[in-house]
Amino acid sequence: MFMRKPVFMRALAAGVFTLSVASIGLAADLPANPVALGSPITEAQLADWDLIVAPDGDNLPDGSGTAAQGQMIYHQKCAACHGTAGEGASGSPALVGGSVSTTPPLLTVGSYWPHASTLFDYVRRAMPPTAPKSLSNTEVYQLTAYVLHLHGVVAEDFVLDKNTLPAVQMPNRDGFIDVSAN
Repeated sequence: MFMRKPVFMRALAAGVFTLSVASIGLAADLPANPVALGSPITEAQLADWDLIVAPDGDNLPDGSGTAAQGQMIYHQKCAACHGTAGEGASGSPALVGGSVSTTPPLLTVGSYWPHASTLFDYVRRAMPPTAPKSLSNTEVYQLTAYVLHLHGVVAEDFVLDKNTLPAVQMPNRDGFIDVSAN
């Protein structure tokens, strides 16, 4: 049995066809040399933004530091937002303490993050919020060591660098499901 399309379906199809034809006409009117905004990025400029550190430590830079060295930098550049002992402040998250088993859970670096390299990566790219990427690699290693020390993950004199950081065992390292194993 032959069924006719409802009127609104025919109108919709006609509208889509009309828009398609109109857009082809608009594309034909574009200038041969469209306006260029910005400038091409160079490999050297791109390297400044290629800062991602993998969970296994791949892409960690040179540098090193201890918690003892990081304590002074923390108090100068981090304590105003995160508190003198990492307890957090108004509008800024706590870095230490916390638990995933409380309701609601308090997710901090030590209670939640499965990889120490995530802390290094985040601090390096985003901190301090008023001047991201302003810390040297050595300062980032020192701050990372200090925050890990506040959690009791590393000793105050433990030297954190691109070789030792990936070996740091975070308290919640087994709290996630490894989907790559499936």
